[in-house]
Amino acid sequence: MHVGTTIMFQNLGTGHSDAEVYQHELGMADRAEPLGFDSVWSAEHHFNGYTMCPNVSQFLTYMAGRTKRVKLGSMVQVLPWHDPVRVAEEISVLDHMSGGRVILGVGRGLGRIEFTGFRVPMDESRERFVAYSEAVLESLETGVLESNHPLYQQPAVQIRPAPLKSFRGRTYAAAVSPESSRIMAKLGIGLLIIAQKPWDKTLAELQNYRQIYREVNGTEAPKPIIASWIACHDDAQMAEHMYQSYVRAYSRSALNHYEFHNEGLADIKGYEYYGALAKNIKKHGIDAFVDFLANLQIRGTPDQVYGKLMEYAELVDAGGILGVFSYGGMPFDMARQNQALFADKVMPRLQAHKVLAEV
Repeated sequence: MHVGTTIMFQNLGTGHSDAEVYQHELGMADRAEPLGFDSVWSAEHHFNGYTMCPNVSQFLTYMAGRTKRVKLGSMVQVLPWHDPVRVAEEISVLDHMSGGRVILGVGRGLGRIEFTGFRVPMDESRERFVAYSEAVLESLETGVLESNHPLYQQPAVQIRPAPLKSFRGRTYAAAVSPESSRIMAKLGIGLLIIAQKPWDKTLAELQNYRQIYREVNGTEAPKPIIASWIACHDDAQMAEHMYQSYVRAYSRSALNHYEFHNEGLADIKGYEYYGALAKNIKKHGIDAFVDFLANLQIRGTPDQVYGKLMEYAELVDAGGILGVFSYGGMPFDMARQNQALFADKVMPRLQAHKVLAEV
């Protein structure tokens, strides 16, 4: 099984400057290849300390020059915020510079602060995501980007350098709605599962996507990738402390960044689910939701972490797992120990687990 690590660049104002956080997180990224991880990822976010990686391609290009083996993944690049031509060009350049090591993760975005900052109508995000995905991914196959979508008019232009090789089988979307599943399936996009919903809902969405993928392509969909925030320690009590102090802090930061508790999301086209979620949070309380979100992540001794990750992987028939090891104001030395212990005692067992198709 493929095992990667995601670099968060999170600064929740716990006493470190952005410069200190960046040096620490770049160090975590530098350790990934020597520790044996299969890939390095980061996620695009803007305008606050939730995640300070506004240009994932830029970070991954830096890592391409510092590594030889690991694959380089975006978790994710948010297409509605950008000119698709620029996205396609950056990805093509990165693929050439890395020798074809790119794994492209795309999404439509959820943070209202980011849509506002980019002056992009949030209620158009689903349609823009579909239009931009179709244009970008077809251009990475053909070398030409064009679109006649009502929300995206682009005369044909060449992508240069021309794409190095096909992105089919190495492109993932963070979420695929029923409305966009058919187009995503046509483009051969796999699913990146970031645990934020009840597993029964995730499984229902995954089943729907797989059915559509079979109808469109006549083959099975790519195996999904699971991303989890991990607290691993030889001492179970210490792992629990990491959970209470840092996994929950990350979960609260996610609630605040995405405004999961904002009932007004129900009035934004395409975000009706989150409006219903906000009503549920109001009913049960913010702390209960923070606990729910935190409990979707992974904590414990190496044996416990391995067991829980395998439970999740078997639940969705995953082909890969991504671990986040530094988050929520966690002390830098603890984050390095978290990553190293996982790499030493958990990762080899996961990598030894055979799946029919990996990332």
